[in-house]
Amino acid sequence: MARPGSGVLGGGYSSQSMARVVVWEWLNEHGRWRPYNAAVCHHIENVLKGDARGTVILGQVDAQLAPYVIDLQSMHQFRQDTGTMRPVQRNFYDPSSAPGKGIVWEWENDCGSWTPYDMELCVSIQNAYEKQHPWLDLSSLGFSYVVDFDGMSQTNRQSQRKRRIRRRMDLAYPLIAGSIPKSQSWPVGTSSGTPCTCQQCMLVHSTRAASNAILALQQRRKLYGTGGGATGVVRQSNTFAGSSLWSPATTVARGHHNNISVGGGGGGGGKVEMNGVNFPCAPAIVTLPSKHALTINGQNNLNRPGTQRITVTASRGSVPPGVLALPVKNLTGSGPVHPALAGMTGILMCAAGLPVCLTRAPKPILHPPPISKSDLKPVPGINSIRRKTKKKHLRKGKNPEDVVRRYTEKIKTAPDEDCTICMERLATVSGYEGVLSYRGIKPELVGKLGKCGHMYHLLCLVAMYNNGNKDGSLQCPTCKAIYGEKTGTQPPGKMEYHVIPHSLPGCSDTKTIRIVYDIPAGIQTTEHPNPGKKYSARGFPRHCYLPDNEKGRKVLKLLIMAWDRRLIFTIGTSSTTGETDTVVWNEIHHKTEFGSNLTGHGYPDPNYLDNVMRELAAHGVGEDNLKD
Repeated sequence: MARPGSGVLGGGYSSQSMARVVVWEWLNEHGRWRPYNAAVCHHIENVLKGDARGTVILGQVDAQLAPYVIDLQSMHQFRQDTGTMRPVQRNFYDPSSAPGKGIVWEWENDCGSWTPYDMELCVSIQNAYEKQHPWLDLSSLGFSYVVDFDGMSQTNRQSQRKRRIRRRMDLAYPLIAGSIPKSQSWPVGTSSGTPCTCQQCMLVHSTRAASNAILALQQRRKLYGTGGGATGVVRQSNTFAGSSLWSPATTVARGHHNNISVGGGGGGGGKVEMNGVNFPCAPAIVTLPSKHALTINGQNNLNRPGTQRITVTASRGSVPPGVLALPVKNLTGSGPVHPALAGMTGILMCAAGLPVCLTRAPKPILHPPPISKSDLKPVPGINSIRRKTKKKHLRKGKNPEDVVRRYTEKIKTAPDEDCTICMERLATVSGYEGVLSYRGIKPELVGKLGKCGHMYHLLCLVAMYNNGNKDGSLQCPTCKAIYGEKTGTQPPGKMEYHVIPHSLPGCSDTKTIRIVYDIPAGIQTTEHPNPGKKYSARGFPRHCYLPDNEKGRKVLKLLIMAWDRRLIFTIGTSSTTGETDTVVWNEIHHKTEFGSNLTGHGYPDPNYLDNVMRELAAHGVGEDNLKD
């Protein structure tokens, strides 16, 4: 499928003569395709040439990817230490594009390290850079950012937060010639060479050996009937035949072996033993999705018709008798069996036509037990129980010159350093000369901010103010110090808060403060990204939780102040779903799980209250703002 922007070629391209650059990508939890680096892509292509249905050990070329392998047949990445599977894809670009030249564009994350852009964005940014555009708006690609090539920075259009970006040279991505496959089914290759003896390869080879043993056992039972003391019959895989996955004649062995043992056996409570680990029965049935294919003996054994959709039953009674049970531990580390071991065992059993039962993953506890209205109490020390923001347009901005003059003092002799807004020397005129014109501010004037002492061209500060919320406040682009009262672009809504008679995990000695945010959908105003266009409001009302102690009440007071300043939410692009023009959190984290912490948004979290206070302070809402 062709992607927008120059330099990208679609999967159905049929030219035999044009060369293409290959970029392998994996799908992250936000639905974005993230590129592997060029060295990894070269490694994948080399494996692909030798065995088109083989397995790629990513740790052989990049130590940071040691837990990961790619199954080329199913086009999935598998993480061996957690059992997580993610789709991968092979994409094609023009040789003159960024990946063909080995050019990588990156942005600086909160940890101070550099993160590469998605390849689609990288290609677009490089195209604009080569055409000598001063800036690039990424809104058309689904991101509310503006890239400034002069300042080598990206700015969030909603929050005005600025990050550094960089352009660096790296290894060029692999180049291929010939037609591009119209599907992701590669021709069968032949495996050659001596198998690697590293731990990852040994795991992969042992897994395949186990699968071969299962298929050999199937063939013996098919040709010779039951044997070896077995009392039941293992039929040819029902999955292969396209019939029901569960068969009355399918039973499970109870023998003790060092590898996976499969066969007939009487009685219920079947189990499988693998490397001495016993797997007891569990209450959920899981089979693999049809596109999760597995290659065994050169066959795509799972990519067949039949019952291969994930099916999870709620009760033990619905698990058919004789079904193998594999209790998988969850990502928090609880449970008896490592997820990679259980995951691979489940894949092999399903491939062999044997029913597999995996335990249900725990669900997050988002809400407390039902509470009557009479049990809802006001928060001690806070008079009201709700806050509302009225429907209104952007407040009339104050004169930019007056705002800049209020927080700066003129510098007679400019130091020999850069203005970090326009990246011109302070001793020269502002880079915004000719772009902005104010009678009282000449382009060569330099000012110093009062609290932090950082210096900029006054005209550059005016330009920065005009590009923001125009609320009478300034924020230093270097140290983020805020001058005045910063306000946001939060749409109209309601905030309620009260105490409920239940305790959070890790806070058993206190009750709980529940915050309820409710924002309806509406029409964007002039302060929003797309004035006049509708915006959605998903997941409201949203319930959030704080411990009802002194520190929790202090955080609540700060959150109320941030709500009044319209800083809790904004309108932008959801990082979870990718939806644009929707109400999203504005970089102030909340705890939305009441009784668990499976998603990272719950308790216990001993550092949360300190962390959210730091986030609030970054928005200009600090403890010094609280009234006694």
